[in-house]
Amino acid sequence: MTWWQVTKPAVRGSTVVLSGFHTTQDRRIIGLMSGTSADGIDAAVIRLGEKDDRLSLDVLGFDTVAFPSGLRDRLMEVSDAKTGRIDELCRLHFELGELFARAAFVVAGSTGLSMEEIDLIGSHGQTVQHLPERERRFDVETGATLQIGDPSVIAQRTGVVTVGDFRAADVARGGQGAPLVPYVDYLLFRHPEKARGLLNLGGIANLTVLPADPKPEDVLAFDTGPANMLIDAVARAELGRDMDAGGAAARRGKATESLVTDVLAMPYFEQPPPKSTGRELFGDRCASTLVRAGREAGLSSEDLLATATEITVRSIEDACRRFVIPVVTRLDELIVSGGGARNGFLLERLARVLAPVEISTSDDHGLSSDAKEAVAFAVLADRTVRGRQGSLPGATGADRPAVLGKICLPG
Repeated sequence: MTWWQVTKPAVRGSTVVLSGFHTTQDRRIIGLMSGTSADGIDAAVIRLGEKDDRLSLDVLGFDTVAFPSGLRDRLMEVSDAKTGRIDELCRLHFELGELFARAAFVVAGSTGLSMEEIDLIGSHGQTVQHLPERERRFDVETGATLQIGDPSVIAQRTGVVTVGDFRAADVARGGQGAPLVPYVDYLLFRHPEKARGLLNLGGIANLTVLPADPKPEDVLAFDTGPANMLIDAVARAELGRDMDAGGAAARRGKATESLVTDVLAMPYFEQPPPKSTGRELFGDRCASTLVRAGREAGLSSEDLLATATEITVRSIEDACRRFVIPVVTRLDELIVSGGGARNGFLLERLARVLAPVEISTSDDHGLSSDAKEAVAFAVLADRTVRGRQGSLPGATGADRPAVLGKICLPG
């Protein structure tokens, strides 16, 4: 029997929390994440403990559950203002909830755990629109973000308390709603002497900067621009494959400087943090423009992939030069995670342009680079049910820290 079933909700100030989660004993938590690539669900089971304000974390299991055939295309359609339909969005919201619940059962089963042994689930859902810039309409001014995959469905199917819709609270406080992983980076990776960068190479590249011996308010974090999103879209167009595995094709090509600088001239790259971005700027439309220009210039598929890879590399280098070094003066180590951590050519290029910064992966520090984001939302769910902040205003631009997410009860 999980803690929430034997205790009543408690009100602390203005924050409603589940009092049964205020415990020092270890918790087993599932984290679920589907990123901007929209090709499947990353699912992690962690054991989480806490002592003297330091987390102890063990990853008990990790799996990636691929989406059914055709679902990615449907998600791309519904995410596009020109092709999206509200009835389709409504159905996908519940269908994805079922698929996320199924992924929770898969990862729990892979570790030999039953759902009765799981204390909590945190689900990011699938982003279909991220519009963080505030706009005035109907006499109100607000940003907006939407993740689908209803956490109530997950809670009902699994019988486990589920936290979802993490980004909305930060947007409501005037923030970007992203990036959210930096608070977990701070909890797990801060170092008393080294200035560290945590670079997640998912569809979008997210950078967290932790000065030596930082306080939460010292953390700088933002989206630098595209990572795998642009590279994968070019791979689909040119190779008929979902990715350029290991960067093998890009390694054989040569980047075209004029196309790189054309993309890097986009206003987003000059915009100072806090900032976040997504498919709206760097998705299939951006990739189509790049591919069309490359073909008109007579570039090979390898050259186009080298160019897309160089755009990711140079945008990260540019972000470090413009926004990171003025804050921390030096960066000792860059710890890379996400699917891009498996792109050897991309990592080699980063090591070259960022030298002498030491490049490692989160695997080198005991946390799977593939599992990191799923793990992060498990940790954030734990903070939510304890009534603790999960966002960093210095990263998102919110006017104050927020307790993130909505708590969905089973039964």
